[in-house]
Formats: sequence, structure tokens, C-alpha cells
Amino acid sequence: MSTPEGRRQIHLAAHFPGVNSTTVWADPRSRSQIEFSSFEHLARTAERGLFDFFFLAEGLRLREHNGRIHDLDVVGRPESITVLNALAAVTDRLGLAGTVNATFNEPYELARRFASLDHLSAGRAAWNVVTSSDAFTGENFRRGGYLDHGDRYTRAAEFLATARELWDSWTPEGEQRPFAHSGPQFGIEGGFTVPRSPQGHPVVIQAGDSPEGREFAASAADIIFSRHSTLEAGREFYADAKGRLARYGRAPEDLKIMPAVTYALGDTDAEAQEAAAEIRRQQVSPQNAILALEQIWGRDLSGYDPDGPLPDVDPDPDSALVQGRVKVADPVAVARRWRALSEEKGLSIRQTVIETTGRQSFVGSPETVAAALEEFVVTGAADGFILVPHLTPGGLDDFVDRVVPLLQERGVFRTEYAGTTLRSHLGLPEPVWKG
Repeated sequence: MSTPEGRRQIHLAAHFPGVNSTTVWADPRSRSQIEFSSFEHLARTAERGLFDFFFLAEGLRLREHNGRIHDLDVVGRPESITVLNALAAVTDRLGLAGTVNATFNEPYELARRFASLDHLSAGRAAWNVVTSSDAFTGENFRRGGYLDHGDRYTRAAEFLATARELWDSWTPEGEQRPFAHSGPQFGIEGGFTVPRSPQGHPVVIQAGDSPEGREFAASAADIIFSRHSTLEAGREFYADAKGRLARYGRAPEDLKIMPAVTYALGDTDAEAQEAAAEIRRQQVSPQNAILALEQIWGRDLSGYDPDGPLPDVDPDPDSALVQGRVKVADPVAVARRWRALSEEKGLSIRQTVIETTGRQSFVGSPETVAAALEEFVVTGAADGFILVPHLTPGGLDDFVDRVVPLLQERGVFRTEYAGTTLRSHLGLPEPVWKG
């Protein structure tokens, strides 16, 4: 979407941090991860900043590390759609996006929940469709099983198509019609209880980066939640994903690509670099460094000194030490790269983890960060960004206060909401009714 002057507009969203190592838990400004006041603070800040939407992740089982609950998990975190329904009452325009798994839910029940959220929020609902091939998570559910990795998107594609059939079983004029779906994954029929919602269909987000995930997004999603946060990787992913749209009869603007990014600000670029380094030191404490190492090596490394050298033993690729986290595809190759880097730069375990794992995507003064965000969008590396702050719940405050005004001055970000629905914020068309 462009302004009348032709400037490409940046889309922004806020991710509620947690369940990962980006959060700085020890900071005195860090607050509760489960109290509603934390969700409300971040959502109100995002709306004050005129963001497109607020984004919630979800975990269906507490992760385990060496047989114990993983220290970086959030115990007792509320269910996503419940939180978003509550936020609908304290926000007016901000989109409300929830992550809900298509592997361990059913289309009718989930379609009702998202249609209800879209009604209660007056057209601001979004569904981040995720899948799971994790038997550890599957143990929490009645089926007690899981899907093979290759079958995840087969079920997800039919799940989403079925949900859309349910949403379309009410006409735009408010007439209910019976539905019937018969397919390999689902066989259901009856009458959907929720009338067609303000957006017709909630906005659909997809986060997969595999070839299957990219194809699924090209065929069915409105937004890709991408992990590519460097210019080169972003441009490559952007071109690949957008290039898949034509075979589904879709235009490039029908799919927004929004990578997850972090940031560190300072009055000068040098101050921002110092702040970023301190954040990384807090994120990768000595304990967290050993945990990160054990995730790669699949071995109990608690006897190693975080300030000492990397283990000379190879990883165990068949280890079950870590449960509920995405497994590293080739841990031996990762360990080889880490050793090479450690030897080249003389890095300890903790320094190696800091060097090789996630870091701030945008670092600098507010002016530097605003210019870098614009460059990504102008040069075809992204349509916008999902910001993941390192503090809960006030981690977005400085971005909204210091960077958003500069983006507005540059003419690349809205100065007011033009519409009331999430689709209007994103410049997405209303879905065509297929009764």
C-alpha cells in the first residue's frame, strides 16, 4: 500500500514477548507474563502507536529440559483467544491476532471462536495458523498422538478450507445455510451458529518457512510471520514467497510479509550498540548459555564452565534431553560451526552463544532505526515488521515514542487509522463470499 505521494507504507505489529530467550527476565522493569495488566499495557501502547495488530504466541505444553520444566517457559500463561477477547474491550482499532494450532483442534470449534472474536472486536480478529509434529505435545490431547512432519500442512490446509466453508455458510445478508464438508481429514455437516462476521473471514497469518509452509501461505494466508530479518535473506524470501502467488490467482499485495524483529535504541548509534550488547549479556546469562549449548549437544553439560571452551565431544543427534522445542536439523554441523567460530575468535561458551544466537535486528538512534526500517520495505525485503520487545510489558514504549513519529515524518507510516477493521489497516480486500 502506498500514500497518494507514492511512498510505500510500513506495517507494524507488536508481539507479546515470552516463552523464549529474548525476554530479559532479571530487568527490574520486567513484570508479570500472565496478569492481564501486562497484556493491556502492551496492547494500548501498540494502539497508541497506530500499529496494525497485537500478536500472541501460544504453547500447548510446558517445555522440558533434562526432565524439568524449562526455565524460560511461562508457567500458567492464559489461552490466547481468551486474552484477545478481553483486549477487544480495552482497545478500539488494534487488530488482535492469536496463534492456535491446527493439529490439535477441530474446525467447527475454532471457526466459532474466531468468528466470535471478530464480532466482539468489530472486525479485528486474526488467526496465526500453526502445526505440530511433536509427540511430546501430542500427549496432552485426547488422541494422544501426533502427525508425521509431512502430514502437518495437509491437515492444516484442509482445516483452514473447512473453517472458511463454515464462515461462508452465512450469507452477507444474514441468512444461515447448512454446511457439509467431506474430505480426508474432516467429515462434518450441520449448521454454523455464528453469523458472518465483520471481516467475512478473520485475517490469516502463517509462520512456516519450509517449502510446504511457503506454498501453504501463498495459497491461503494474508500475512507471513517470517524469521528473515536481514536485508539479503529478507529479499530472497520476499521474492520467493511473492513469486508463488500467481499460480493461485493472487496479486503480490494480497500477501503481507512481516518478519519478527527486535531493536535497541540510544541517543546515538554508539549508545545503542552498547545497549544492545548489554541486552544480549542479560539474555544469555551463564545458566542460559549452558541451556542453549545443551539444546544443540543433546547432552547434560552442567559441569562445564560457561566462561570456558566448548565441549570437544560431539552432539547426540538422537537425544531426548530437550522436549517441546524445535529440534536442530543437523546438530553435528552446528557444533562444528560453533567450534570454528570459537577457535577463530577465542570465544568462551557464553560468548559463542551470544555471537551465534538471536540478536537485535535494528540497532541505532531513532533516526538510524527509522531509516533502516524504511530501507527494508522500499527495497523489497518486507512489507512491515512484527516487533518483539525484550521487556514485558513496557518494552515497546520507547519505539512508539521515538521511532514512530520519525516514520510519520518520512511519510511511510500512518498518522491515523483510516478504517476500523484489521483488513482495512493492512489494505487487504474483503474475502469473496463463496456460498
